[in-house]
Amino acid sequence: MVTEEKQDKVFMRDFFRKVGKAIYDYDLIADEDRILVGVSGGKDSLALLEVLALRAKDPKQHYTVVAAHIDVENVEYEVDSEYLRSFCERLGVAYIHRTIRVDMEQNPKKPACFVCSWHRRKMLFDIAKEQHCGKLALGHHRDDAVESLLMSMIFNGTISSMPARLEMFGHTFMIIRPLIYLGNAETLKYATLRQFKQQKKYCPFEKATNRDAVGKIINQLETLSPHVRNNLFAAMRNIQTEYLP
Repeated sequence: MVTEEKQDKVFMRDFFRKVGKAIYDYDLIADEDRILVGVSGGKDSLALLEVLALRAKDPKQHYTVVAAHIDVENVEYEVDSEYLRSFCERLGVAYIHRTIRVDMEQNPKKPACFVCSWHRRKMLFDIAKEQHCGKLALGHHRDDAVESLLMSMIFNGTISSMPARLEMFGHTFMIIRPLIYLGNAETLKYATLRQFKQQKKYCPFEKATNRDAVGKIINQLETLSPHVRNNLFAAMRNIQTEYLP
């Protein structure tokens, strides 16, 4: 009989294996890399930070991890910064905390979530430059990529998503997503097993987005086929152009 403890050990091993496979398949990390991990305080970014930091302790690995959290003072969500700091200290990772203010009215045609995200990403780029990090690791996973694919098709009439590896600024900088082979249910289970502390107050905009609506559509599609998420993800690497207009 397989015990729950053994099942959890198998799950954790498989979780690390999938991250390692993504790193290998997409060539995400090289020797001597300095990687900035954007830490929102949510389960995905904490899981990403922990896995990359623990992998970096392996004598066979030769890269450095730095963590950064961007606090937006005029958006009503709250993260325990001291918890993030102690979390990083336990992992032996430098922790950088910055506070910004975002003018939500500057571009009223854009959703508040998009505007806030853009400003936080810009600050992460600035921190990466300060810390001499050539890569920014984000906690987006497979389900995020699938939702982004459908959003781009439905609302923008384009086929695009969240690549595991995105080179920028004349190939001098790279965004990487090592959780790309993992789904939301897996990162949730990882966070539960590792007893990650939840955010004090969630962002008021996160449920009022097209992403949330598309996520519900995918849940409905799963009643037709349980393989919807995996198939949509696989479709992004299996484009048969000869059968397109």
